[in-house]
Amino acid sequence: MTSIGIGLIGTGFMGKAHALAYRSVNAVFGDVPEVRLELLCDQPADKADAMARQFGFARATGDWREVVADPAVHIVCVTTPNKMHAEMAVAALEAGKHVHCEKPMALTLEEASRMEAAAKVSGCKTIVGYNYLANPIYQHARKLVREGAIGKPVHFRGFVDEDYQADPETAWTWRAIRAEAGLGALGDLGCHLVSLMQGLMGPVATVVADVDTVHKTRPVEGSDERRPVENEDIASALIRFESGTTGLLSTSRSAWGRKSRIGWEVHGTAGMICFEQERMNELQIYQNTGNKAADGFRTILTGPAHPPYGNFCPAPGHQLGFNDLKTIEVWNFLKSIAGGDRAYPDFEGALEFEKVIHAIDRSAARKELISIGQVSGGNPK
Repeated sequence: MTSIGIGLIGTGFMGKAHALAYRSVNAVFGDVPEVRLELLCDQPADKADAMARQFGFARATGDWREVVADPAVHIVCVTTPNKMHAEMAVAALEAGKHVHCEKPMALTLEEASRMEAAAKVSGCKTIVGYNYLANPIYQHARKLVREGAIGKPVHFRGFVDEDYQADPETAWTWRAIRAEAGLGALGDLGCHLVSLMQGLMGPVATVVADVDTVHKTRPVEGSDERRPVENEDIASALIRFESGTTGLLSTSRSAWGRKSRIGWEVHGTAGMICFEQERMNELQIYQNTGNKAADGFRTILTGPAHPPYGNFCPAPGHQLGFNDLKTIEVWNFLKSIAGGDRAYPDFEGALEFEKVIHAIDRSAARKELISIGQVSGGNPK
């Protein structure tokens, strides 16, 4: 395939991130097929027209089914609200299109499993938008863990927090109900931490969890009405990995002052590695040398020695950003399509993350330890 046509459904934060990434991927990397921004979908139609001009798409439509059916479109990007992911992704796969879907995959495990099955039947490539996995310094951390730089990993500790729901007077939206959003902080934020955690520590075996909805109701904009919040603001879990090691994770969308805090630590028998997303170009490492007077954490700053940083900038310290990670994600997807290898995480890989967050939800509802092998679709309560 000499060129690949892109169809984009949705023009919010993630829609723009996809458009920027597909527009810039050839300029940054130069080793993937040419990309054509073919067809953009949003509603109403006049908004779609305006966003197509802004994002650089050749055409616009108000009907997502036209994107799926268009013969000039080879990749369908699904960046819509969560409840729409499954129907759109499955339809695109059945039409023979590759699918780039934002996380979480779907509202329920049943829907996510249906998406994964459709991908297998279609033979098309898929990827899910866990772009924090693309960070060069995260990939370097994984390399350090694999090489034994901190000895044998014995424990993981992670947090992912934001404050977009910290104010009790923040207006009620679709994100507050399970039929529209599915899980709350777990589906929006916690799944990112799970993806990072499993890349460092391996598959999860069991979870014991608790959740809380801090603000039980929220005001409806423009009225005196308050509506209930059906999903969690905070979730915490004790983790047991298949390797036998342990972990702790917590996520909150009601953490005042936190904007994009994804913090994690890997504790080893000979040291520790630490990372904070709000300082996403730095990695902290402690290696025990036995010299108590000199031992301490040192900072590794991302640079060209951590591929593919050098494709963006030849000098360390100049920093990559969120949208650069999405460009790396797109590069990996296009290489997969051109070369035949699986992208990561595809629907099969991302389904494993979904199982963990739904196991946490189920453990909290049932007040019991849940094995990942027990988790299937349906209502956990």
